[in-house]
Amino acid sequence: MGCVTHMIPAILGGSAAYPDGLRQLRPTLPPYDVVGSRWAECFASGSLTKGPALVEYERRLAEHLGVRHALGVSSCTAGLMLVLDRFRGGTALLPSFTFMATAMAAAWAGLNLVFCDVHPETWSLDPAAVSDAIEREDVTPGQGVVIPVHVFGTPADTAAFDEIGERHGLAVVYDAAHGFGALHAGAPVGRQGLAQVFSTSPTKLLITGEGGVVATDDDATAEHVTLGREYGNPGSYDALFAGINARLPESGALLGTAGLDLLEREAERRNELALIYRCALAQLPGIDFQRVADGDRCSYKDFSITVGGDLGVSRDQLVTALAAEGIPTRVYYDPPAHRLTAFASVGRRFEESLPVTARLTRQIVSLPLYGNLTDADVETVCAAITAVHRRAADVRAALTAT
Repeated sequence: MGCVTHMIPAILGGSAAYPDGLRQLRPTLPPYDVVGSRWAECFASGSLTKGPALVEYERRLAEHLGVRHALGVSSCTAGLMLVLDRFRGGTALLPSFTFMATAMAAAWAGLNLVFCDVHPETWSLDPAAVSDAIEREDVTPGQGVVIPVHVFGTPADTAAFDEIGERHGLAVVYDAAHGFGALHAGAPVGRQGLAQVFSTSPTKLLITGEGGVVATDDDATAEHVTLGREYGNPGSYDALFAGINARLPESGALLGTAGLDLLEREAERRNELALIYRCALAQLPGIDFQRVADGDRCSYKDFSITVGGDLGVSRDQLVTALAAEGIPTRVYYDPPAHRLTAFASVGRRFEESLPVTARLTRQIVSLPLYGNLTDADVETVCAAITAVHRRAADVRAALTAT
């Protein structure tokens, strides 16, 4: 495998692996002709929103996910806002190791934020931490919601959260932003909990430009989201509650419908590339990976690793060394949600109860991954990391000197 070849790190004077830069991500889109002809029809008709393309898209989504309702919305954040709005004034138990939108949607819905730690191996919300927090915070049955996240597209422990929800009388709403392409027990994630809310922005496997999907078998939740994305207006101009404009335009629906035909191959390809990464980097000390449960499939919205001391360099030093090679990386989620300025007044009281979150934010880094990436590109990235490890002392010295 190419990742065992010897190379001199660019940060030590070697030639950069990608002088013009490797892309961090690249959306996998359907051929323009597949979408363009139908968009021309929409354009000619003047029906740019709330039209037949959205109806077809939602039908296809519900069929794919195996749910009664799959509603297109303008973003995953908007979808979460509308679902969580049903629990306004209650308590939200959620991870801090997540994208900021998870906490922002809960805050917008007027929920009391209780940040819980994640599992050290799955990096997803830890059911044991949630159970402890429910007791510690004295959460009232029927007045709260648990918000697990399918982090990086790895399915959360849905059976454990269903049990917690039933035992404590709490709803379970999944932030499934990374969920398209993920499988739980061989089926697409989407049916578990009260609702699952997906993202279809350009970094995801299913893309509508910007957008999201609310999937649910609960009729009342579907009705609330349907009205909520229309300002709470049932069509009479008498808003039943304070909603928002969260409509998905026809152009997005057309793109999403065509993208559904590419979804499975994109997920398979990302898993193929992730396996190459895992096989190569598992040989290096200090590198660890997210655990995916047997029978599940990660969508690999991102391929992330943690960097421990045995690699010889810190996460940030590795990021700098890879940047010199023209290899981009991303660091999720640093700072974690509870340390964001927006939540500082609330979050500081949870600092001592989030040790796994604190470690992950120091160690985690996401490497390039997308369907159009080649095997050779992955092997080159692995070779660059291997070279940094082999010359770790020199790399540290070079970075200290600059």
